[in-house]
Amino acid sequence: MKTKQFWYPLPERLIAQHPAERRGTEKMMVLHRDTGMLEHKHIADIADYMTANDLLVVNDTKVFPARLIGTWADTPGTVEVLMVSPAPVDGSAIMPGAGDGLDSLVWNCMLGSGRKCREGQVAVFGPSGELKATLVKPLAGIGMGRVEFGCERKLADLLDEFGHTPVPPYVKRQGTADEEAQDRERYQTIYAKHVGSVAAPTAGLHFTPEIFAALEAKGVARVAVTLHVGPGTFRPVKAENIEDHHMDFEAFTIPPETADAVNACKARGGRVFCVGSTTVRTLETAAAASDDGKIAAGSGASDIFIYPPYKFRICDCMLTNFHLPQSTLLMMVSALAGRERMLCAYAMAVRANYMFFSYGDCMLIV
Repeated sequence: MKTKQFWYPLPERLIAQHPAERRGTEKMMVLHRDTGMLEHKHIADIADYMTANDLLVVNDTKVFPARLIGTWADTPGTVEVLMVSPAPVDGSAIMPGAGDGLDSLVWNCMLGSGRKCREGQVAVFGPSGELKATLVKPLAGIGMGRVEFGCERKLADLLDEFGHTPVPPYVKRQGTADEEAQDRERYQTIYAKHVGSVAAPTAGLHFTPEIFAALEAKGVARVAVTLHVGPGTFRPVKAENIEDHHMDFEAFTIPPETADAVNACKARGGRVFCVGSTTVRTLETAAAASDDGKIAAGSGASDIFIYPPYKFRICDCMLTNFHLPQSTLLMMVSALAGRERMLCAYAMAVRANYMFFSYGDCMLIV
């Protein structure tokens, strides 16, 4: 398929720059796959579409202040670092749920600077230059490098003090303290647990304790996976043919209780509701590695790219935000609901003034 087949026009005014005034009040478009019918609801109505036979699966990864803005130690000039994933010196992998990745001081990072970055260069961050970062070596990929941090105190504490929440670039920020405080709270799910993401699993941002209570009152069980979201999830598809695009690997963990609940739900004929594309990718990756269609507990890494006419093994229904034109995320939801039907739904969302992307409204595909 051609990448251009997933383009749609979007007015800039519909790109959400801030979260809803109150979490849990966002609009929710409901798309029925069997009929194509669209309904205009709110996220608080999600319990109406689920039964005790169904299962809700969320991604409990936690965003950290992964964006650092500093200066070069030897020459004038600013440098920006986005910490992407820990890269221990011994080469071992750090998987979510197996400890705090912020314990590592060696990271694969995206580097932004007005000058060419060279091995051995040192950047300093913080009001007193307390945090230093040395470029160990450039990595494959535009602007990527392996960085070793040096500091007297815990890295996590320093990031909390002067790191920035890595909201996407289409969310314009002036760098004010009020904006950072809002992003620290709202660019995070209420059930975030395992530190490691540089982007939020945004479909989960809408949930509140009250919504979960309504689901529990109906007998709907909830379990979690952990997939640490990296920038590759949002990397634009530049290939003319979508089959030529490759996803970056992202680490995930599936706990035993989650694997058991998903397998039991499928066995009894229930529906697995996935909250967000990262949950879908985790479960579908695990299912693809199985000979019997069941998923197994454990850790791994996913680079699965889901696009039409992909046949889903686990995901039956999906809660998702509205995604960028020609993005891998739009291609995934098109695989679930059909490309033409999805583009028609997006056109309706534009006409109905739904807000798009990370801080926007959501869609429930049933």
